Amino acid sequence: MSELDLLTQSLGRNVKRWRTERGFTLDGLASRAGVSRGMLIQIEQARTNPSIGTVVKIGDALGISITTLLDYEQGPKVRIVPPEQAVRLWSTEAGSYNRLLAGTEAPGPLEMWDWRLEPGDGSGSDPHPSGTVELLHVTAGELTLVVDGAEYRVPAGSSVSFEANAPHAYRNDGTEAMEMTMAVSVPPVR
Repeated sequence: MSELDLLTQSLGRNVKRWRTERGFTLDGLASRAGVSRGMLIQIEQARTNPSIGTVVKIGDALGISITTLLDYEQGPKVRIVPPEQAVRLWSTEAGSYNRLLAGTEAPGPLEMWDWRLEPGDGSGSDPHPSGTVELLHVTAGELTLVVDGAEYRVPAGSSVSFEANAPHAYRNDGTEAMEMTMAVSVPPVR
């Protein structure tokens, strides 16, 4: 079975498990996540490979990390994630990408990401739930961070934190690759 098949099956199983555990109907979760009921059914039955945006919306609505939604191994309290198991969820033909390095529930979803943006590339994000915070550390190049329409330049060696409950985007307006590590903390669902 391919890694994509494992992830698709794990996503379906975990969405259904967490939806049931949270007491959400299909319609209830669809409404909270802003996705169609039909899409949720296809995901739970492992009949589709949804976009990263859809997975993020479902995770946010359930109050759990993408790591938890995609986890197909139940293991000990200590979990080492070798480089080949980091999940690449977004990429461009130019070579830009993000990788989910690790994640946990502490007490809400907490995720660590590795990003690379080639010159001219960018990626936008819908607002996360209120109380979500992102921490970024740029290791190469310069990041143009856009939060609610305002642009911020973050050079290599610098870090930034922001409340991510507004539309935001990451861009590389420079001439060299930009690399950063990002942590995302989402509050637990009440």
